[in-house]
Amino acid sequence: MDVTLAMREKGDSRTFTRLFLTDLGPDEASPKQLLHMVRGHWGIENRLHYVRDFTFDEDRCPIRTGNGPRVIATLRSLVIALFRACKCSNIAAALRTLSYRPRQALRLVTQPTTRKTK
Repeated sequence: MDVTLAMREKGDSRTFTRLFLTDLGPDEASPKQLLHMVRGHWGIENRLHYVRDFTFDEDRCPIRTGNGPRVIATLRSLVIALFRACKCSNIAAALRTLSYRPRQALRLVTQPTTRKTK
């Protein structure tokens, strides 16, 4: 199934055609529904993996053997989830702040609140 996208960028208009492979039939998913699904997937990619790649610099992590990579990735995801649960708007800034406030970091883990962490 192909989906044609129209995009405007700085006054320029561009049209892209994307092809999607799916086991859904045309009666089960319209091009608009497919586009919604694809954008939902990329929303997850941008929301989680971008933070892990850039804020935590995950690609340069020296942990590469055994269960270490999975454990550290899980811990990073936990930290991201905690910050998001606290409505933290800037995860990098929150990490910097909590790096010199260990008691506040422990409270975040032991007594989560809905307060905003800077």
